[in-house]
Amino acid sequence: MNKRIVVLGAGESGAGAAVLAKVKEFDVFVSDMSLIKDKYKNLLNQYDIVWEEGHHTQELILNADEVIKSPGIPENAPIIVALRERNIPVISEIEFAGRYTHAKMICITGSNGKTTTTLLTYHILKNAGLNVGLAGNVGQSLAYQVATQNYDYYVIELSSFQLDNMYNFKANIAILLNITPDHLDRYGYNMQNYIDAKFRITQNQTEDDVFIYWNDDPVISKELKAHHLKAKLFPFAETHEDGVKAYKKDHDIIIEAPDTTFSITDQELALQGRHNLFNSMAASISANVLDIKKEDIRAALSDFQGVEHRLEKVARIRGVEFINDSKATNVNSCWYALESMRTKVVLILGGKDKGNDYTEIESLVHDKVKAIICLGVDNSKLHAFFDGKVDTIQDASSMKEAVDKAFAAAQPGDTVLLSPCCASFDLFKSYEDRGTQFKECVKNL
Repeated sequence: MNKRIVVLGAGESGAGAAVLAKVKEFDVFVSDMSLIKDKYKNLLNQYDIVWEEGHHTQELILNADEVIKSPGIPENAPIIVALRERNIPVISEIEFAGRYTHAKMICITGSNGKTTTTLLTYHILKNAGLNVGLAGNVGQSLAYQVATQNYDYYVIELSSFQLDNMYNFKANIAILLNITPDHLDRYGYNMQNYIDAKFRITQNQTEDDVFIYWNDDPVISKELKAHHLKAKLFPFAETHEDGVKAYKKDHDIIIEAPDTTFSITDQELALQGRHNLFNSMAASISANVLDIKKEDIRAALSDFQGVEHRLEKVARIRGVEFINDSKATNVNSCWYALESMRTKVVLILGGKDKGNDYTEIESLVHDKVKAIICLGVDNSKLHAFFDGKVDTIQDASSMKEAVDKAFAAAQPGDTVLLSPCCASFDLFKSYEDRGTQFKECVKNL
């Protein structure tokens, strides 16, 4: 009798895991508490996979030999609690997919910058001619690609939620960009739980593997002393320090590897700003480790197109610049956005608070922000922190209202910045939906 695999959640991750399980001839069942998008229903039907939507039928789930959980489902969900009580293994799609490929895994995580670094790394590898797939939080499901493609390398963006249910999976190259408070509502408001999740990217690494990280992140530095990693360590930093493999010297970014060193001027980088300096360093080190020619790395760093919804310039209207940073779903990401601003700012904040501490951006708000527009269902926490700290603070309950009020508060030469610090799920389907609405409202001014 075939092993029974149950997949919980039928989005990109779950549908892909179900296809791989079916291809490997398991008995597969998919259950989603929400409605399943038509494209995923069609995919499941194409592979004759049984599915349900809008509810979980416990008797069809609790008889599983193993469960693959979509990353958005929390550990305290009733169905997960019931599975744990019965000692039924619960794993992630990435864990499952890793069993069926010998491809090299370049895995990237961090509180901020991981999407940009993932896409940039993929861009370098693909342009250099490697047979490479893009997976995780971007691109297609890793499991689906393993089922239908035959790549030699995968570049994978991993959230803490995906890392939570990975056990035997190994990253050949692991990149940890930074760790700042995020998703604390998911981790019992305990920062160490979140840190532990991020450091799972290093688990199972051997002396043959590489760990790339920001040398000046205080959380990473502290955790390194406790983990005793076996992997080769390739840190990067803003300035030259002992042991770092990438750093900035004057206007040059220097990338060092065991056999070669090369440089690129900061003006040649397609991505500007301090945060993107680190993203470019991390991607460059990984490419260097894979022996990609420095000419190919330099060319890819120069022509890379930025990530939508991340410091994306939308328009300049009557002298006011509008920037879409909807992907800034935590405070540290907003800090990087504000740090890069060179004008006075009208800042649009708000959404679903994840246990945010706004102290991190307080000084930047004081120095650069002339008005705050609070966009959310419940703005009480924003008012409690920012009232009296800026000249103008107003509420908005829709994107159109927020954009209209921000434009009214701005003067020629100012910047209207959507950098919300919060998740989008109170008023929007996703941060992409939030950013798209912002751009539409700006274009309609």
